[in-house]
Amino acid sequence: MQAHEDIIVGLDIGTTKICAVVGERSGGEVNIIGTGTHPSIGLNKGVVIDIEATVDSIKKAVEEAELMAGCEISSVYAGIAGGHITSLNSHGVIAIKGREVTQDDVDRVIEAAKAVSIPMDREVIHVLPQEYIVDDQKGVHNPIGMTGVRLEAKVHIVVGAASSAHNIIKCANKAGLDVNDVVLESLASGAAVLTDEERDLGTALIDIGGGTTDLAIFSGGNIQHTFVLAIGGLQLTNDISIGLRASKNDAEKIKVKYGTCLSSAVDPTETIEVPGMGGRDPRSMPRQVLGEILEPRVEEICALVKREIFRAGLENQIASGIVLTGGSSLLDGMNDVAEAIFDLPTRRGKPRQIGGLVDIVSNPMYATGVGLVLYGAKNQVEKKFRIRDENIFHRVTARMKKWFSDVV
Repeated sequence: MQAHEDIIVGLDIGTTKICAVVGERSGGEVNIIGTGTHPSIGLNKGVVIDIEATVDSIKKAVEEAELMAGCEISSVYAGIAGGHITSLNSHGVIAIKGREVTQDDVDRVIEAAKAVSIPMDREVIHVLPQEYIVDDQKGVHNPIGMTGVRLEAKVHIVVGAASSAHNIIKCANKAGLDVNDVVLESLASGAAVLTDEERDLGTALIDIGGGTTDLAIFSGGNIQHTFVLAIGGLQLTNDISIGLRASKNDAEKIKVKYGTCLSSAVDPTETIEVPGMGGRDPRSMPRQVLGEILEPRVEEICALVKREIFRAGLENQIASGIVLTGGSSLLDGMNDVAEAIFDLPTRRGKPRQIGGLVDIVSNPMYATGVGLVLYGAKNQVEKKFRIRDENIFHRVTARMKKWFSDVV
């Protein structure tokens, strides 16, 4: 197998699965040529808790992707998520040195906006410009070349634990991979599943993964707010395990095959078989019971996300509605429950703007992996991140800032 310069690999290191997606640039589009998944053992709520177990899972997922794509994988774009991720909005003001705004002025106003107090064990991961203001002219996306005396910037700052990014890079390196960049997973998912119209009019992207539920609000073409809720698909599995008195493995299989979060839509006569524990005989139960177990938990997740949207004061900036993605969004009735809670039109987000193995990756569970590939296709870099590098986190941060300034 030969390495190819046009090969881009996204590595979604999730709580329940490691997913490697291989893409190839062909002209102006990206074709997906391979995927690989493996259960994730060494993570909890998006954070690495067992280096060796995570390394082993990464190796197996990458090997599967290599076989399907018929190429050698040596570098990846890795996602970062977890309960340690927080965000805030900030505002910076500077005087323009000359009469015309230059790149130096833009850099200075971003630095001024970054001057916020954060805990000692945290690092700024992303600084995402929302809009610039030149004198009294608001809503400016690119102020370079404009004339004025005062430049302001409104930015969205994403903060996370520096150790988490360090551990992700370390796991990839021990698996024999270089890391091109580290990207916030909810933003990668947005790149894969949202349309330009949704970004402009205003959309709440809710990525329901295994360990966390990630919220990203887009409006006016820019990111406005991010939030991570430490509840995900694993909690749904645990509820089934307790409610049906089944092992977690059996509960996961039942959730995937029969799961529904709208009990009223289930035929009362429909039954499911629940394997017995400890040698007990299997039991037959109405499928409606499964809906009665899952529906309250899904309502709770949606209600907590809705509360965060209102807390941020952005309830009037999501006019186009809700987009659900992530593996848990595949549950029957998920869209109906979300529409009832948010009182907004809701759709399931699948990767778009890609070619190749569309039938395989046209699934919400691949949204982050495909988003990482799309990010890499637009922002390929020559220098890789190795764990032995000095100031590695600052290099990662600098690369992220540059990309997002290009996007907005």
